[in-house]
Amino acid sequence: MNAPAPIEPRPRWRFPRLRRPSHRTGIVLGVVVAAIALLVLLWDWNWFKGPLQRALSSATGREFVIDGDLDVDLGRTITVSADRAHISNAPWSKRARMGSAERVEVDIAPWPLLALRLRMKELRAVRPDVWLETGPGGKGGNWEFGDGSPNEGEPRWRLDRLRVQEGRLRFIDAARKTDIDVSLDSVAPGREGAGAAGAPVAVAGRGHWRGAPFRIEGQAASPLELADTDTPYRVDLDARAGATRASAAGTLTNPFRFQTFDLRMKLSGEDLEDLYPLLGLALPSSPPYSLDGRLRRNGDLWRYDGFKGKVGDSDLSGDVQIDASGERPRFNAQLLSRQLDFDDLAGFLGAPPSTGGDETANARQKAEAARRAASGRLLPDKPYDLAKLNAMDADVRWRAQKIHAPKLPMIEDMDARLLLEAGRLRLEPLNFGVAGGDVRADIRMDARRAPIDTQAKIRVRGVELPKLLAKAELARGAVGRIGGDIALHGRGNSVAAILGSADGDVALGMGRGRISNLVMEFAGLDIAESLKFLLTEDRQVPIRCAFADFGVKDGLMTSRALAFDSTDTIIVGEGTVNLDEETFDLLLRPRPKDRSILTLRSPLRVGGTFRDPSFRPDMAALGLRGAIALALGSITPPAALLATFETGPGEDSDCGGQYAR
Repeated sequence: MNAPAPIEPRPRWRFPRLRRPSHRTGIVLGVVVAAIALLVLLWDWNWFKGPLQRALSSATGREFVIDGDLDVDLGRTITVSADRAHISNAPWSKRARMGSAERVEVDIAPWPLLALRLRMKELRAVRPDVWLETGPGGKGGNWEFGDGSPNEGEPRWRLDRLRVQEGRLRFIDAARKTDIDVSLDSVAPGREGAGAAGAPVAVAGRGHWRGAPFRIEGQAASPLELADTDTPYRVDLDARAGATRASAAGTLTNPFRFQTFDLRMKLSGEDLEDLYPLLGLALPSSPPYSLDGRLRRNGDLWRYDGFKGKVGDSDLSGDVQIDASGERPRFNAQLLSRQLDFDDLAGFLGAPPSTGGDETANARQKAEAARRAASGRLLPDKPYDLAKLNAMDADVRWRAQKIHAPKLPMIEDMDARLLLEAGRLRLEPLNFGVAGGDVRADIRMDARRAPIDTQAKIRVRGVELPKLLAKAELARGAVGRIGGDIALHGRGNSVAAILGSADGDVALGMGRGRISNLVMEFAGLDIAESLKFLLTEDRQVPIRCAFADFGVKDGLMTSRALAFDSTDTIIVGEGTVNLDEETFDLLLRPRPKDRSILTLRSPLRVGGTFRDPSFRPDMAALGLRGAIALALGSITPPAALLATFETGPGEDSDCGGQYAR
């Protein structure tokens, strides 16, 4: 049997013996360590300004320059900071720089750099100064980088967030006479509205809109979002242009083109006429107003929907649409007033609203009212602006359910449609409910050349005498309906000038009715009868008819037939009404049909002015009865008026009675 093999001992591991470096190797290592230490001590990131400037210039297509120091902090996010940086403008601009900043800090994601892409996670700008402007012909803008060619491809840079400290933004659109100069400050983190995706900015500044100066303040989305012309840009701003103020909250799409937006807008001011230089809308003068509605724009179509508010002392609501695609903007509106203060319509006639008591008017209108009161004139003499009447087209329907008119309580409601086409204006209809009846006007004005050529046809039907004289105590129990037709043609640039040059006809009449006997006794100056009714009790007297027929030539109304016939008194008149000088010169000859020892039978002279008429006995004509007898022969009303008479109670108006026969 063989003996087992002897076990060999395990070998021991020994580290190799380190050799002492040679003197030469030690010198090399020392130099390397010293070089690294020296590089750390002397490293200057400004060595990379040139490559960085070239990279940014290539990415944006604009020259990018850093005049100050460049610094870099390395880590998961690379932070690059630069002092006094600026970027050049578009080649077509007359201004060399598009923007500059006292200091810029950029947080950069490192990994996209390997693919030669620049992703800026956040950019912080201290005192940036940015100049934005539209391109030649109002197309494009300097905010569009690169040459804009379709082969340019996807941009090789991206900016996620932007924060601004003490910034300034200027925008110029020379073609539209618009410039904006505002200060910008990003909302501090933690405040409401400051999100991680780009802090909104506080905005304050001034400028011109369509040539009119304005001021603006409020809050808007991050300026970074301005570059994305397809994403709605959020705003919450207050703007003032003179006395006009607009508060808007909502979104704009491509705000510098201002073609698409959806805003909740409050609009207020001293006069709707002030909107003409701002929006190009030729609206009539108005008292101070305040409106609130939804403003939207899609290209050339503007809408102000569901607005409500007040104009003067009247409520106003409705929908407005403006189409700016044609040669002239077209203004379409459906308006409603549940209670309309009648004097708020004065601006359509070129007159100021009432200014006394609690009436609403601006300072300019109060001064105009004072001037007119001092002049003694009543008809509005403010000229219409022909340029405005030719500046736009319009189709406006305005309904008023109730009208407040303390001086004219007989006016009840209104339904009006205004059509304006290439300087030709039509009010068709202009319909007022008056004293239980109807006054319907068809007015046409041709403002294509001066002076304005105007034609007016007015039809009066069924106006009730007691409601017409509602404030007169003596009208209680009165019965009768008034009708007639008015046709005038005049030339002039104001209401006063149009009427002062007018030709045409004015005819009004009333059929059978009743009226206070006391009125008739006063008309006949029968003192005894008047005192009897004053001391006892008034009674009603039947009216056979009343009518006034005037021919109009060059603003002078001359009576053709003028009479009032009752069972108690007959009144025959003659004379003129001067629309140019605003004066009366009428002689009314009353002849009581009863006998009284105190009947004076003196003619009454109606004179004075429209603002201050006078009624007095014509003592010079006292006792002259021959002319009266002749006038009684013309008591029969004109045939044109007969169709407008409503006979009232009874079957026959018997107009003129035995005097007419």
